[in-house]
Order: sequence, then structure tokens, then C-alpha cells
Amino acid sequence: MRRRVLGSSGMLVTEFTLGAMTFGAETPEDETHAILDAFVAAGGDTIDCADVYAEGRSEEYVGRWMKARGNRDDIVLLTKGRFRVDPASGPNEFGLSRRHLTRALDASLRRLGVDHIDLYQVHAWDPHTPPEQWLQTLDAFVRSGKVREVGVSNLNGWQLQRAIMLARQEGLAPIVSLQPQYNLLAREVEWELLDLCELEGLGLLPWSPLGGGWLTGKYRREVVAAGGSDVPTGATRLGENPGRGVESWFKRNDDRVHAIVDEVVAIAEARGITPSQVALAWVNGRRTVASTILGVRTVAQLEDDLGAVGLVLDADETARLDAVSEPQLPDYPYGFLSRASQARQDALADPSAPTA
Repeated sequence: MRRRVLGSSGMLVTEFTLGAMTFGAETPEDETHAILDAFVAAGGDTIDCADVYAEGRSEEYVGRWMKARGNRDDIVLLTKGRFRVDPASGPNEFGLSRRHLTRALDASLRRLGVDHIDLYQVHAWDPHTPPEQWLQTLDAFVRSGKVREVGVSNLNGWQLQRAIMLARQEGLAPIVSLQPQYNLLAREVEWELLDLCELEGLGLLPWSPLGGGWLTGKYRREVVAAGGSDVPTGATRLGENPGRGVESWFKRNDDRVHAIVDEVVAIAEARGITPSQVALAWVNGRRTVASTILGVRTVAQLEDDLGAVGLVLDADETARLDAVSEPQLPDYPYGFLSRASQARQDALADPSAPTA
């Protein structure tokens, strides 16, 4: 498995990261350990956790697996803090306050059974904690040796730029990565965040590269119709969770989504590979992407996803996927700015073209 540098950190991560969200929730501990073993056997070494996954059980499973291996040093370990781990906990047990983050990091270290985290990420913005405070807290983690690098997840453009500039201005540990949702169905990060990451040297760690399972081809309209159901059924994440299934189905059951899935399936069939592998290769080939996070429930799903290791789509395949998945820009400011930029490009190419 290829390795890439994570932003400006100098730290290498494998081209795919194993996400731990299902561990302890949808995947029992023995299967979790089998998935981790298979990932490492395939050359992977980067594992992304969060304290909130399965109310802490996910980190415990990963920690016991590392202890059984007897070698933590060959693993690039990521985790996150911000959300409430115990639903019954008090009002100070979430957010990005110094109090909560310090307690959250120490709890993650205990559950994982390690003395440091390679990349510690704030899981989302906190409107009630000034970014200066949580950036100072992260810097203190680095200075203490408990954390090697710091990153963020689920921030928008102005939030990320503000955090980057404050860290630079105050001489604090720099933000080296962003972990956003990014897939063929959700390309909104391209409106601002990709340019910002490229400009500031951050590595992208996309989550949900398969769009919650949609880009595997499992939820095509004709398959659901053939099953005599209005929504997905059977052994799939949507099929096994009626509430979530109905919500996700009606959210994404539209012509654009099915056109994207159809194109992914067509390219997969022509290549003799799976739709998942096509979708993963598309994400993994986007600019600023350092490592794409794989979320799996079984070893079989992981093995399918790992078929995308080293896979590169050709220019025609990429162009087809780009075209069918092009998101509709909100008219202002994004549509307005896009039209103005295109007019400028047209004027450079043809001086006689109308300008705007």
C-alpha cells in the first residue's frame, strides 16, 4: 500500500486509513480484531478512531488489539474528541473547552492503552469555545508528548481559515489535516475547503467515501423494486435499520444520485472490478487527499475495498464521474463567483469574448 505525507507534518500515512466507527457498534470484538489483522496484512498502518464511537468501546477494542500484537509503534494512530461519550454525562462532558478536551484525551489514551496519539483531531467546531482556547489546549498536548500532530474534522471554510491563522499568529502547533465528508454524492468540500487545504498545506482525510453504502451499488432503484419494497431491505446498513434506512433512502433517492450510481456501476463492469473500488479510486485521486478512510463492518467488505489499493482511474473515467456528479452550486455566492471566473477564463482564451 502506498504512503503519502500528511499535509505539512512530514508524517507518512497509508493511502487508505481504517475507520473504527463500526467497532463495538455494528462489529463485535472478534470481528474487529480480524478486520484490523487483515488491514495490517494488506500493508495498512493508519487507524482512525474517536472517543464517541460506540461510547468508547471502539477505542477499547483497538487498544486490546494493539496490546495483543505487542507493537504499537508500527501503527499511525488517529483519534478525535469533542462529542459526549456517555449520553448520561454532565453538561461539561462535551465541546472543545480545555476541561473537556484534556479529560477526553486522557480517557482515549487509557482506552487505547498508549502514551501518545499520532494525530489528535477536534471532531467539530464548538460555537461556545473560542478557537484560541482549544488551539492552546492542542498545543499543550503536543508539548507534553501526548500528541504528535493536530488536525480538525467537520469545519467549514471560515472556521478552518480562522483556526489556521490563529495557530500561526500565536506560534501554536499547526493544523496539518482536515477530515470532512467527501464522495461522489457529496462534493461540497470542493467549493472552498479543497482550495484552502491546498493553499495552506493540509492533508485531506475523507470520511464516508462510499456515501453510506450508496456507491457500492446496493441501493439501485430496480433492486429495491424487484424486492417488492419502497425502501432497501436485507443485510445492508439501510436494510437492517428501518429508521435510518427510510431517512437515507428518501434523502438520496433522486435522479442525480441514481445517475451517479449507474455511472459508477458501468465503469466497474467495464473494468471487471466492483463499484466500491471505482468510488474509492475517485476519492483517493482527488487533490490534497492524503488518505481515504474505509468504514467496514466485516472482513469481506474490507477485502473488497482493498481492491482499490493502487487503482487509478483513467482520464475518461474520471471525466465521466466528474460530469455526472457535478454538484449544483447555490446561486450566491458560489454560482455568481463561478460565472465570473469562467468569464475571465474565456476572455483570456479569446480577447473578443464578452467580459464580466
